[in-house]
Amino acid sequence: MSHIEITRIFGKKTIGLTFFLGAAVMMNAQEKQSIKGKITDQNGAVVPYASIEFNNKTNAALSDASMSDDSGSFALNLANGTYQVVIDAVNFKRKTYEIEIQGASNLGNIVLEPETSKTANNSKSSSNEKQISEVVITAKSSAPYKVELDKKTYNVGQDISSKGGTLHDVLNNVPSVSVETDGSVSMRGNSNVKFLINGKPSSVLGITDDISAALKSIPADQIDRIEIITNPSSKFEAEGTAGILNIILKKTSSLGFNGSVNGSLGYNPATRLNTNLSWNYGKWTWFVNGGGGYMKNKSQSYSDILYKNTGESLTTSSENKPEMKNYNFNTGFTYSISDKTSVNASFSANRMLMDGFSLQQNTSSLTGSTYRKSDGLDENKSIQVDAGIEHKFNNKGHMLELSGSFQNTSNDSESNIFDNRNTSHTLYQYLNVADFSRKTWIGKLDYELPIGENSKIEAGARYDYNNNDINNSYQGLSGGNFITFDDVTGKNNYTEQLLAFYAQFKSKIGKFGYQLGVRNENINIDIEANNNLTGLSTKSKKYNEFFPSVFLSYDITEKSQFSLNYSRRIKRPKSWEIIPVMRISGDPNRFMGNSDLNPSFVNSFEFSYNYSRAKWNINPTLYYQRTTDEISSITEEQTYIHPITGQPTEYILSRPFNLGTEDKYGLDLSYSVSPTSWFRVYGNVNLYRYKSEMTYNNSTIVNEGNNLKAKLTSAFKINRTTNLQLQGDFRGGHRDYNTEKKNTYALNIGISKNIWNNTGTISFSVQDVFNSRKMRTYTDSDTFTRYNEMQMMPRQFLLSFSYRFKSGNVTESKTKRKPEMQDQNNDDLSSAGYN
Repeated sequence: MSHIEITRIFGKKTIGLTFFLGAAVMMNAQEKQSIKGKITDQNGAVVPYASIEFNNKTNAALSDASMSDDSGSFALNLANGTYQVVIDAVNFKRKTYEIEIQGASNLGNIVLEPETSKTANNSKSSSNEKQISEVVITAKSSAPYKVELDKKTYNVGQDISSKGGTLHDVLNNVPSVSVETDGSVSMRGNSNVKFLINGKPSSVLGITDDISAALKSIPADQIDRIEIITNPSSKFEAEGTAGILNIILKKTSSLGFNGSVNGSLGYNPATRLNTNLSWNYGKWTWFVNGGGGYMKNKSQSYSDILYKNTGESLTTSSENKPEMKNYNFNTGFTYSISDKTSVNASFSANRMLMDGFSLQQNTSSLTGSTYRKSDGLDENKSIQVDAGIEHKFNNKGHMLELSGSFQNTSNDSESNIFDNRNTSHTLYQYLNVADFSRKTWIGKLDYELPIGENSKIEAGARYDYNNNDINNSYQGLSGGNFITFDDVTGKNNYTEQLLAFYAQFKSKIGKFGYQLGVRNENINIDIEANNNLTGLSTKSKKYNEFFPSVFLSYDITEKSQFSLNYSRRIKRPKSWEIIPVMRISGDPNRFMGNSDLNPSFVNSFEFSYNYSRAKWNINPTLYYQRTTDEISSITEEQTYIHPITGQPTEYILSRPFNLGTEDKYGLDLSYSVSPTSWFRVYGNVNLYRYKSEMTYNNSTIVNEGNNLKAKLTSAFKINRTTNLQLQGDFRGGHRDYNTEKKNTYALNIGISKNIWNNTGTISFSVQDVFNSRKMRTYTDSDTFTRYNEMQMMPRQFLLSFSYRFKSGNVTESKTKRKPEMQDQNNDDLSSAGYN
């Protein structure tokens, strides 16, 4: 199917949605009047970050709110009517008055009176009590990220270079996170990252073992922020030795009907259309996110292999041109039964279609030139249903929450392969079929009990049931009939059950805060591997482990804090790593699971310091991680008898093993500097040293070295409506048992302009300006050496447009909060996350 045909089909499916949203936007815009103003003190100095609420006297659904910007200005759209205006700002008295709106108006300067010292002290005390109860450390929300006791939060809205892109593009700019050129994601050099969406495991990110494709299925326009938790507490699932990345999708707590429409066009060919809608009326809050996209990619790889035993040199060049269509839908609601009890439910669905074509050409010093080409279709589908009930016993944080989740994912793929890579250069046809399905049930219970003003006990339980069916078939055409390759054909099942309990206590004494917790996880695994060659084999594995965590903090001043953290984490083998069957990952490469593979464990320590001022913030973190039973792959040359040719055929087999230990210590530095009102620099530097001792076949290899990963973003405010962003990325090399990875670097550029009274935004970005994001590796084993170079995605150009209607900036809450505390409850992963 051609690109034009696909674009036409996609356009037909989305044009109805576009017309509907356009009509809603026009109706909404016609009813509203533009209201502007500026907040100042008695001396005429501007007051930034003041909350301004307009409460309609006759219809609460017409109420709205805004927040003053750096220049004290605010703007919003209101329907005609009588409003009560409530203005709050830190260190100023609350200002309340009534106003009649009859048409567009500029309210001019609104003057606030300073608080008395007694009132200010009370306000300061109240703010401190809030920080005590949550035990958090925060930086200003105006920064691209903020730092708290147990996580960092990255504000996706300030990331211009990824607008119109996907989660894959966003993660390239997140501090402490690296998206490697092969699509894998790592934190501080560790790829065992646990992904959550809105604090919960997600069927979308479990839709395929190819994490890169899954990341590209989530539009950047639907993401509000990303929480980076490098040392999770005992409340969270212990899986993920690197930590947790929590993807928070866009919602709003503003009153009435709110939303946005986002579209983009790009090259390599890419089109996307997404929408985010929400309704907040009375006891009901609804949200809908949905859309779709088309993308045509081009990846290339090159390898040069030298076989030491035969002296043969083999040069391979490959080109892959997949076309991907993606549709996603996410909806849910919250209903307040009473002031203390609420219920919630959500449903999400995702579908990806990938139509791929690849061509591989080989030149051998012994057999000459051959080729391999393949085409195929992958269909990935997922649905997820979540429901929960929350009851608050009082307004002091005493609460009970019960929730459950069902997830169903499937991946069906079929590839036709044509190959003449044999001694006679005869062209053979192969058929590779793979079916994967996963069903997951999750139930959890969370309980929180405040003790006095400064302390809290948290406890809970969680049960997971995960059932995986994995079927593979590989056949070759000979004499008009398909012959099965029995060694890579079979039906397999992997079942995992997890039962977990946790408890933790947190408190604050003066300037000293602490949180102590422990988690117990009991895991049962059953494996059935039914291979055509080796027959049926079964194996069961059980683990029962404790995972303690400790968080300590000390407030030197209101703007500077120290924290010391410890946690124990686990990396459980994935189903495909532990099922002892072979699969073809691309000739001559194969992968085989290992049923004797055990989990690896990491003990992680962090010591961090955070210092915030009006124009700059710095957050250095010293960390040490010790990993035991480290899982790493051994690559070896093997030989099998080809079922069609009957000739011995060489291939390269990779298998995972528990090889030894790894020690890693380093400095992770995040910073933000705003020397002027129009220029900001922020970034992240991760410098670490590693040492691993790995033993295989009575041979021990010690690898050690230094690694540097750095991100630097420069943001320029050209004028009130135009912003420019430059983002650079450098990733140092690494070495494991017998493979060395080289350095990589890239530069991204983005520019955006607000139009139509800031309700619309046009953005243009270039990803990988110099087309330099390539992975280069060198492997030296006993039987061969291999140099490999791969580029998963070439340089991209993207033009996007976003339109927002009735976009509120603050919530219904009348509670006065500092700017850095805005939406803190929504940011608190522990309050919404799955333990």
